[in-house]
Amino acid sequence: MDLVALPDWPIPPGVRAGTITTEDRIPIRYARWEATGAPRRGTVVICQGRAEFIEKYIEVIPELRERGFGVLAFDWRGQGGSGRLLSDGRKGHARRFAHYQRDLEAVMTLIGLPDCRPPYFALGHSMGGAILIEAAKAGRTWFDRMVLTAPMVKLRQVSHPKALGLMLGALSLAGLGGMVIPGGSAKPMALKPFEGNPVTQDPERYARTAAYALADVRLGLGAPTIGWLREALAVTQRFAHPLYTRDIRQPMLLMGAALDPLVDTPAVEDFARRAKAVGCVVVPGAKHELLQERDTIRSQFWAAFDAFIPGEQAYL
Repeated sequence: MDLVALPDWPIPPGVRAGTITTEDRIPIRYARWEATGAPRRGTVVICQGRAEFIEKYIEVIPELRERGFGVLAFDWRGQGGSGRLLSDGRKGHARRFAHYQRDLEAVMTLIGLPDCRPPYFALGHSMGGAILIEAAKAGRTWFDRMVLTAPMVKLRQVSHPKALGLMLGALSLAGLGGMVIPGGSAKPMALKPFEGNPVTQDPERYARTAAYALADVRLGLGAPTIGWLREALAVTQRFAHPLYTRDIRQPMLLMGAALDPLVDTPAVEDFARRAKAVGCVVVPGAKHELLQERDTIRSQFWAAFDAFIPGEQAYL
């Protein structure tokens, strides 16, 4: 088994893990679990954010299973235990955001649909939320509903995205797309000090993520590359178009974090207002990673999740 256990956080029992290959020959690591609670309510597919990995959801997986959901988790290309795109695997790189759709399609067609109990629900965070929105826009209909935490609708720290996108595009054309963004480092982001971090106010959960980065070099990713940021800006600019949401029929719940310094929460609220089947809840006092936050904040997430994801009917 390819999963990494910590002394205080063993791998949840009953796991079936392995690797599949996308159409463009990128190996994708996955793991799946059956539900432990009743009634059986289907399967939740976890679509992680940038620099995340299956093990980061070690606390979330049992919480979903106890609710009667099977869980399917996987690592996007370029992070976790999946294939890298650069020789320096610590760089967070993407050549095209559209390539993430290949990862999602491979996971659903090779593992999700044939091996996991329907119906299917998606739980996406940040970059994973953006990828799921694009999948819904393209008309993919695997999921009955989606819950997206701090979805990457707009990057808060970028004040002039069009101008920056043009500059990053020029640098990529010059062959520099694989370089870490200026001011960034390939050192794992998870190893930065807790004080002033943008993702959580819970020191124990923050330390757990750092422990994974120290336990296995694959689980520690550095700053994004010029190519990744170029692609991220391109997708968020698409989201900003007033007609983007017109064709989206996928029921979604967007959950924003009121103190998020990475994703623009007002833009998340605006996206939800423009869409026909999309609701939004903003959690007060929360930073970017709602599921890695303090218990009081996580309890608000679970209350919203339980209210949105259908669970009354048992799927036998």
